[in-house]
Amino acid sequence: MRKIIKTLAAAMGVAILLLPTKTYAQDKFTVNGKADFVSDYIWRGADQNSGFSVQPSLTLGYAGFSINVWGSQTLSRWNVEIPSKEFDINLSYSSNNFSVTVSDYWWSGVNRPYGHYKDSHFFEGTLTYCFGKSFPLTLSWSTMFAGADKNEEGKLQGSTYINASYQISLPADITLTPAIGFTPWKGYYHNKAAFTDISLKAGKDIKITDNFSIPLFVQAIVAPIYDRTYLVTGFSLGF
Repeated sequence: MRKIIKTLAAAMGVAILLLPTKTYAQDKFTVNGKADFVSDYIWRGADQNSGFSVQPSLTLGYAGFSINVWGSQTLSRWNVEIPSKEFDINLSYSSNNFSVTVSDYWWSGVNRPYGHYKDSHFFEGTLTYCFGKSFPLTLSWSTMFAGADKNEEGKLQGSTYINASYQISLPADITLTPAIGFTPWKGYYHNKAAFTDISLKAGKDIKITDNFSIPLFVQAIVAPIYDRTYLVTGFSLGF
């Protein structure tokens, strides 16, 4: 497993070096904020026991680089022992259709300490490629390489998630996106190679005024490894 992690790290380094060069002299510093409101929070086929939640994010970007802070907070399940809460940090570099991301996931819950990096944080590297508008297939490979992703013996597992999605434009400005997720070996997601989630998502921007629209989506999710099905809806507000 260590060889797999080292190979991924080396591949990410080579990928950055091989990214096409581009002049960003005219690029501007950007700030974007968004809040997603979702009926339930399902991540890679796993129910996060969050129920109706708000998921704010803040993104700072410049010259292909970005730092994103993303969170999720339950708005409905306060009667459980540890209400759901998540705080993630993502560092990314994008060029043309390719991106590299390093993520720090923390989802220990409300009133839990944040600073236990070995035991409560999951660090992951992700490579993503989108083929483009003429063939809108997006492929991603994500592998955890440090932190709490450990087996019973305390060794890093290199838990890996592979996803493929295809965006289809339909009449009435509706976007339909089928997607499938897979884990290739034993790790955080399952005790062997398996399909984690299969989903179909429909989205549309609902026009409120000439200058303001609200993105709305409905998503059906099947999680084979948990034998669960979900129907999730949500909308976004942002700038």
